[in-house]
Amino acid sequence: MPLKPLTGNEAMAEAMRQINPDVVAAYPITPATEIVQLFSNFVADGLVDTEFVAVESEHSALSACIGAAAAGGRVMTSTASQGLALMHEMLYIAAALRLPIVICEVNRSLSAPINIHCDHSDTMGSRESGWIQIYTEDAQEGYDFVIQGMAIAERALLPVMVSIDGFISSHCTQPVHVLEDAAVQEFLGEPKHPYRLLFADKPFTVGPLDLTDYYFEHKRAQIEAMLQSKPIIKQVIQEFNQKFNKSYDIFELYRFDDADEVIIALSSTAGTAKLAIDRLREAGLKVGLLKIRVMRPFYHEDLRKLLADKKIISVMDRSDTMSTMGGPVFVELRSALYELERRPLIVNYIYGLGGREIDVDDIVAVGKKSHEMLEKGEITQPINFVGVRE
Repeated sequence: MPLKPLTGNEAMAEAMRQINPDVVAAYPITPATEIVQLFSNFVADGLVDTEFVAVESEHSALSACIGAAAAGGRVMTSTASQGLALMHEMLYIAAALRLPIVICEVNRSLSAPINIHCDHSDTMGSRESGWIQIYTEDAQEGYDFVIQGMAIAERALLPVMVSIDGFISSHCTQPVHVLEDAAVQEFLGEPKHPYRLLFADKPFTVGPLDLTDYYFEHKRAQIEAMLQSKPIIKQVIQEFNQKFNKSYDIFELYRFDDADEVIIALSSTAGTAKLAIDRLREAGLKVGLLKIRVMRPFYHEDLRKLLADKKIISVMDRSDTMSTMGGPVFVELRSALYELERRPLIVNYIYGLGGREIDVDDIVAVGKKSHEMLEKGEITQPINFVGVRE
């Protein structure tokens, strides 16, 4: 398994090359442009058999992907921020039609004000669209989960977006273990979905008008598909681990088992949090990390079991719901824990909006602030903002 120095964007593009999709339709947007730019070079050099479609907008990009997937193709694209927002209408259509499209998504804040740096407002703003969502910490995870994402999409018959943090991961060079091309193709096998419109002996209609007579039943079936994707995601990860000697799971735990206090984080912040937790342990605090990789579907039963015996949970959100109730991970986790007889204290820390840096000292401060609340036995400030001038 060769080791290559790759940025997150390069790693995702390399995974796309090895997947060798039938169609890629895309429109450039910072900081995701490089993914499809590199992939277009692979097309031009004859390294893939892909039909590359350069469209006039992200809305058109996903529209083309929907048509290609409905015709039976293995289909991918890439976007970020306003691009994902412009795809919003088509995200729902792709999911409702059960099309196994994969988006390599680079997390970036949504305007206004105009900002090109990382937060999670783009993907969190799309979390109800029916796409499976996977958040990755670094270039290695981005590479590995793009490959797994394709397998998950085709088995679950649901679209998947795999995200990395803009500039933090997308433009940072790291050592990445790259698989052999043949091994990736063997792992994925042939496309596994029933849509073959261009070759169907019995033509059928996709996405017709569906009013009060059957719309509810079709949406209920889509909701059930997301529920049924939970064991599929776990199975794909397990098979990937076995084949390539990895140790992935839907969550990553660090110094967790004996922890009384838990920090929950996603993506690149989880790496910083591990260093902070080491510092907090040196200070005598029994703190651990739970990193959420899969945000959709939300594995609330697993989280409830893992966190049932913890005393306080600090949830770090890189976006806000604008509900006045905190960030999306906080709101959903608090709901997941509601049924516990003895619920741990839970507190929210919103951080890093618009790319504001979060460092080890900031997360150490988060751990100490939550510990003070634990000692008081109550949450004195449920929603906190880290690193903002107020």
